[in-house]
Amino acid sequence: MSVAVASFAVFAASQVGTPGPANMALMATGARFGFRAALPFVAGVALGKQLVIWPVGYGLMELAARAPWVFEMLKYISAAYIIWLAWKVANMRLGTTREAGSAPGFLAGLIVHPLNPKAWAMIVGGFTAFVAPGTATLEATLTIALVLLGCQVFLHPLWTLAGDAIARTVAGTAYEPYLMWTLATLTVASVLFVLFGGGT
Repeated sequence: MSVAVASFAVFAASQVGTPGPANMALMATGARFGFRAALPFVAGVALGKQLVIWPVGYGLMELAARAPWVFEMLKYISAAYIIWLAWKVANMRLGTTREAGSAPGFLAGLIVHPLNPKAWAMIVGGFTAFVAPGTATLEATLTIALVLLGCQVFLHPLWTLAGDAIARTVAGTAYEPYLMWTLATLTVASVLFVLFGGGT
């Protein structure tokens, strides 16, 4: 297959499910305002990644055809950045503070991923590591877009629903470091598998 869908799905789930700017915002919104009030924000966050995927996909696939060495270099740069993010996640601790104000809406959610460096690195990593050379641009971009959207539709609401529970039951306890290190380890393992395990 031109796109390693199964491998990318594991990678995408580990990235979408890992604490980062978007998931921290979703968790905080759910904890502060409740799941129902946060739904427009959740929808915006999920759809906002598409604003990055399609331009990046078409640009990168064109670049791969014209300069394969640049494509290969981006693969290792994005992998290194994601591993660095995993280290930050491993040492991150969940916050318990709640901000006053009205619940953010759809438009606020829509701009989260375009402004999120982790989202850009994840998408670049997806195209450079899981798409075989010569894959049609539309096929590659559509596959990456659908897999990421599927992960987001499933995982983003979970972060929102579990926001209050996570903040109250995990933050500040002896279990919190183990949770964060587990999430970080899954991220690093997926990246190493792609780089050294023959994944494309």
